[in-house]
Amino acid sequence: MSNQAHTLERRVEEVQHYYGGTLTDKEDLATNVCTVDEPPSETIKAILAQIHEDVQMRFYGCGAPFPPLLEGATVLDLGCGGGRDCFVLSSLVGEQGKVIGVDATAEQIAFAQDYVEHHREVFGYAKSNVQFLQGKIEALDKLGIAPESVDVIVSNCVINLSMTKADVLAGMAKLLKPGGEIYFADIYADRRLAPELKNDPLIVGECIGDALYFEDFVRLARAAGFLDVRITAKALKTIANPAIEAKLGGAKLYSITLRLFKMDLEDRCEDYGQVAIYKGNLPEAPDRFVLDNGHAFDTGRAVSVCRNTADMIRKSRYRTLFDVIGEGRRHYGLFQCGAQQIEFTPALADAGVCGPSGCGC
Repeated sequence: MSNQAHTLERRVEEVQHYYGGTLTDKEDLATNVCTVDEPPSETIKAILAQIHEDVQMRFYGCGAPFPPLLEGATVLDLGCGGGRDCFVLSSLVGEQGKVIGVDATAEQIAFAQDYVEHHREVFGYAKSNVQFLQGKIEALDKLGIAPESVDVIVSNCVINLSMTKADVLAGMAKLLKPGGEIYFADIYADRRLAPELKNDPLIVGECIGDALYFEDFVRLARAAGFLDVRITAKALKTIANPAIEAKLGGAKLYSITLRLFKMDLEDRCEDYGQVAIYKGNLPEAPDRFVLDNGHAFDTGRAVSVCRNTADMIRKSRYRTLFDVIGEGRRHYGLFQCGAQQIEFTPALADAGVCGPSGCGC
């Protein structure tokens, strides 16, 4: 075994020990890094009320990676731990959907498996739609999941634990269907952390030691083919442990939720004269749809968009939520992204842009 392979194997064993032995529930955490800052939506709050209390106590996530429009979807959860997010997703995808949870720690998988039948009964399903697999997120091709068979991949404060994040991204790209989405929360730093932090099992287990400088993650994502990384939520983390905080040398940590799409996008926002109009037909968002921190669409309002944004909403499962005007054949230079709003006027209607009631109004 090479030195690199030995180091990777040792790291996996340390993480498995931390999450399978050291931590028995979230009260054992040494910091506040693996805690959720963003409040759940009313939909998620209602589902969480149905999740078994023991499962909720084994939850160590830092976000709420539950994108909309999951009914009937196949969703893969990387680093599923005790299964909390998988059981939430089980409700969101419905009985005809499918949820696959993957974790490297045998104790976590065994724990989650014990609650499959409980949640099947809670949700009133004839057959459970949740499957748990033990395996490494760096080796997704070893799990027997068919390539391009997954609609959405989620993860909650886990990818930072991997020493080979490029392998994780490459594996996700292979499993996603064209137009599929990665929607995940993780911990990032505002600078490159001291290398010696990677050798402290406690700091690594607390999702700090291997946390990437955010710009370095963007570079990895682009190398894997995800050229346009979108932020949907960002929160500064408090460490709540002076000894560990002192080792960070002033670095700040953030929990950031990102969405990436598997499609042919450009590495810059380019202007092709396109306009998007949100129909308001997502039940949980009747007035406004938020694609990311820079792109919000009020119902019935025409919004100029770059071609990447146009493709994200017209070539993904969100296509049913929007009217996109413009074929994107003529280029007008760089686009200043930020969801510039356009008031709908009769002049826009004359130009072929649809209003709140559709074209021709």
